[in-house]
Amino acid sequence: MNGTAPFALAAAGLVGLGLYGMLAQSSVLRKVIAFNLLGIGVFLVFGIAARRGAAAGLPADPVPQAMVITGLVVAFAATALALVLTLRLHQTTGAVTLAEDPPTANSAAPSE
Repeated sequence: MNGTAPFALAAAGLVGLGLYGMLAQSSVLRKVIAFNLLGIGVFLVFGIAARRGAAAGLPADPVPQAMVITGLVVAFAATALALVLTLRLHQTTGAVTLAEDPPTANSAAPSE
């Protein structure tokens, strides 16, 4: 097992937890946290890719580092926006979960 394998496993675990949280959770706040976990996993994958390139004797590539830094700024802004929208949802509805779609008039009528 080389030096990047634990980081690759951690990245895969974070991406998996993030995807599970995005799909399985109904609470908006938990979805925001899952989105952040997913982003952290992707940033770690970029870091692993940059490290493997440097370990192979290639010159250091600043592009993955720049993408991670830009991604961190975008993730911070997206998290702030999501939290403000969650607060507004709580003020409007009194709940922070996403409700299921109400049944339509056509689905309530028995078919003949």
